[in-house]
Amino acid sequence: MSAYTAPKFYEKRKFREKVKAWAITLLLIAGSVIILSPLWWMISTSLKSPAEIAQYPPTFFPKEFNFNNYIEAWQTAPFTRWAMNTLFIAIIGTIGSVLINSLVAYSFAKIRFKGRNALFVIVLSTMLIPGFVTMVPQYILFSKLGWVNTYLPLIVPAFLGSAFFIFLLRQFMMTIPNSLIEAAVLDGANHLQIWWHIMIPLTKPALMAVAIFSFNGAWNDLLGPLLYINDERMYTLQIGLQTFKGTVQTQWHYLMSMSVTVLLPVVLLFFFFQRYFIEGSNISSGTKG
Repeated sequence: MSAYTAPKFYEKRKFREKVKAWAITLLLIAGSVIILSPLWWMISTSLKSPAEIAQYPPTFFPKEFNFNNYIEAWQTAPFTRWAMNTLFIAIIGTIGSVLINSLVAYSFAKIRFKGRNALFVIVLSTMLIPGFVTMVPQYILFSKLGWVNTYLPLIVPAFLGSAFFIFLLRQFMMTIPNSLIEAAVLDGANHLQIWWHIMIPLTKPALMAVAIFSFNGAWNDLLGPLLYINDERMYTLQIGLQTFKGTVQTQWHYLMSMSVTVLLPVVLLFFFFQRYFIEGSNISSGTKG
């Protein structure tokens, strides 16, 4: 390449890179607008009056911002009690999910016993069973135990392990050097002590990811409370949202206001702990040795 054509070549290459970067940026912006448009529609509807919601063609921006919709919607039903019920179920279930799944994952990752791999495959195979298949047997079981209209069917399953969480934590723990465990054994530590004092601190990112998944699942669960909870005082927020839906008319401004309110804790949770969530979802980000 001559000295004359070289600058032209690099200028064209630089121009192509700029065009490519702009194209990717515009594509990402377009995708973000498409994904966020339902969220914006929900927020916009929550601030409109019933008359403006029924208006055709619909408006994308409220003509008047009715922030009182949030206060009025919260006061139409005992949402404070329902929020506390939901928070109780989510927190207890999250604690149980983190502890039990990490303990099972540790046994699969670091304890050698006969049939370990076969048992792990069986655990993973349960992910292939749809939840609707086990719904009726579970309801019959919990009904025989007298757990219907209690929070036990919504909390106890979290203490029985999840195949996905076990797999996620097990893969993360596999990256932790065995030399740490061997040193702890030489110091006289048993497996419970190793799990609590070594594995739990080193798998903090993965545990935070499991906690976020568990909390989000319990907070947004509608089917479970709908099946097992009959007492209105024990309702969760997801059931409470259904009170705005009538057979004749739906109070869309209240429904969207409470939907935004219910969504906010999950968004804040992910916002503050997204670093742990990203690290925990990456099974190769553990300590390697």
